[in-house]
Amino acid sequence: MKQYIVTSKLPEEFTQEFLSLIPLQRAAVNRLMNKGIILTYAVAGDRSRLWITLEAESEADVIHNLSELPLIRFMRPEITELLFFHNLSFMLPHPSLN
Repeated sequence: MKQYIVTSKLPEEFTQEFLSLIPLQRAAVNRLMNKGIILTYAVAGDRSRLWITLEAESEADVIHNLSELPLIRFMRPEITELLFFHNLSFMLPHPSLN
């Protein structure tokens, strides 16, 4: 499985339509995170940009997964395949409940 980062600018002004889709966007992101597809999801503090890291077999699969996001029509995603992706959660062992 390959890892990708998706970056996108967000609209300068949020329309009522955009704002009404935010709860659906959050639900879609949570669903894709629970499936292990989306690894991280971040929005800039000034709400101007969005970053998503995810796992997929190909760029076509990335595009397919992004199509599930309700706000995709407001985005112009740039997709970059990553050589590697490290973050703290990958480094810390998960506690055993045994």
